[in-house]
Amino acid sequence: MSSAVSAILPALTAMPGVTSFNITVLPFLLPLRDNVLALANGTLSPWDFYHSTNPFATALLFSQLTTVFTFLLSEITGNPSQVDRLWSILPALYVGHFTYFAHHLGLPTSRLDTLAVLVTIWAVRLSFNYWRKGGYGWGHQDYRWAIVKKDFPRGTWWIFDLTFIAWFQNTLLLAVSAIPAYFFLLTATLPANALVAEGVENVHADSTVDLVFSRGIMLALLAELFADQQQWAFHQAKKRHAAGEEVEGWDKADLERGFNVTGLFSFSRHPAFLAEMSVWVLIYQWTCFVTNTVYNYAGIGVFFYCMIFQGSTKLTESISASKYPEYAEYQKLVGKFMPKLSAFWEKNPDRPAPAAAAVVEENEEAKKEK
Repeated sequence: MSSAVSAILPALTAMPGVTSFNITVLPFLLPLRDNVLALANGTLSPWDFYHSTNPFATALLFSQLTTVFTFLLSEITGNPSQVDRLWSILPALYVGHFTYFAHHLGLPTSRLDTLAVLVTIWAVRLSFNYWRKGGYGWGHQDYRWAIVKKDFPRGTWWIFDLTFIAWFQNTLLLAVSAIPAYFFLLTATLPANALVAEGVENVHADSTVDLVFSRGIMLALLAELFADQQQWAFHQAKKRHAAGEEVEGWDKADLERGFNVTGLFSFSRHPAFLAEMSVWVLIYQWTCFVTNTVYNYAGIGVFFYCMIFQGSTKLTESISASKYPEYAEYQKLVGKFMPKLSAFWEKNPDRPAPAAAAVVEENEEAKKEK
């Protein structure tokens, strides 16, 4: 290991050290404090600070500074959606940060390059979808925060804003993206024969399993893209129909129902959420393969990421059920995330496929009214 690498990264000779928090993170927190003080008193330039500090420590510091920034902006503007605006951006910055360090230090970069490309695609897709919904408008905020806020006693909301919205979410975005990237960076510092005893001749070389994980993540990203576009097209058609326009290519009953039951939404009530969780679960599982572990602490971030989606989905569905009378029937027919087997075939030929069932029922009711 070169002196430049050993100055900011742990000196590892075996794979188990890569996933050891005590070896790869804790020893670099005190030097981070010293470098921050040196930066503050002018003895260390920002450029030198960046390149002489452990990259995970730098990312951790940045996430906490972002916590303070988003919390203050939220309290000043009264808009708690500040982290929402950064949700699609921060993971790409974190992965790009570690990828840069791998190149800067002259380490093998193949896995990090692939991860950076995949997370950048994820970021561009999500940012574009958020933008076209008006998410980056100054006054825009997620409608669900107002509903959540109603349950808090007066004067206590700021505690939730600080601990959950600002700190927890910023730390979560760090955990799901920076930890896997850090593991890949640390693996690149190992001797190529670090796993030769396990039958891996070169830990730096891409394998068939690397290909499977990267292509699996790409498929999940494509599924998100299609789900986003289908939902966008439906709601645009729904708005035009409500304005009295003739909308070609859509069933009138579908548009008047109020929620989408077509395309991917005929198999899953939340296909984009399923694909989103799959992206980060696959990235985590990829780190397990690379580090030769059954599990590692990167899984903590993925677990809580999925839990956030569980809670968010529960709130969203309660709102939808209160707005749309047929949503409860849709919940019975179509799985929340994973498709039900009945979505692919029906044993009873007289019963329509689940996604079409609600459509048929409403069409029949409309005929009776006429």
